[in-house]
Amino acid sequence: MKINRLRKIQELLEEKKSISINDLCTTFDVSKNTIRRDIAELEKRGTINKVYGGIVLQEQEAPQTKAPVVTAEDNSDKIHKQKIARMAASLVQDDDVIYIDSGTTTMHMMPYLEDKHNITIVTASIHVINIAAASAKFNIIATGGTIYAPTKAFVGPSVLNCLKQYNISKIFISSTGISIENGLTTASPLECDIKRYLVDKTGKKILMVDSTKIDSASLISFCNLDEIDCIVVDKELPARYKEFFAEHNIEVIVCDD
Repeated sequence: MKINRLRKIQELLEEKKSISINDLCTTFDVSKNTIRRDIAELEKRGTINKVYGGIVLQEQEAPQTKAPVVTAEDNSDKIHKQKIARMAASLVQDDDVIYIDSGTTTMHMMPYLEDKHNITIVTASIHVINIAAASAKFNIIATGGTIYAPTKAFVGPSVLNCLKQYNISKIFISSTGISIENGLTTASPLECDIKRYLVDKTGKKILMVDSTKIDSASLISFCNLDEIDCIVVDKELPARYKEFFAEHNIEVIVCDD
């Protein structure tokens, strides 16, 4: 499938830094026209550069029109995300093993976990790792892998291999868009498999999302909306979402003023 091929091209490029078109055609057993279309798609996302006869890894961060980039937030956005993070953190109990997903909302959980005892945090997020490492309060398990610059998170098979080892009691998930029709979505093919695997694990799945993401969809769906157990959001949801969550026994926590 095209989505899988794009993900694998990106993984190869992260490893080798440059690949020729001929090598890509041989590796995936497709025509040059197909590979050129794939390259055009990856170039739009800002993750690769075309060179004569092939492609090279784009080292700088992608512009904001591409996959979501973790950058400085304006103050109002930050306040909304902190409210969501504070409420989500209140769901964590002493001795929990939790997973904190990459994202500009989930990373704000860390200050609100300081009063918990014996918390183990599993994460692929560089931001979460850096914040948690500055405190002696937490047990930190970093997944390792290849760093994906736009979201400052580890990706690749190493992440999945790490996650297979641990029983996680609560999984805090981010999404760049949610809708009843398309479920939870992400703009990053490299993070899609990780999010899908997390949803399939046992443990309570808690979606942290601000209201601007409601009724929108990004590039790839990684799970259906009824596969989560709880949603933490900053404002009241539209009526049809309230009905959907009530019908599927999904807990809704609103942090509205």
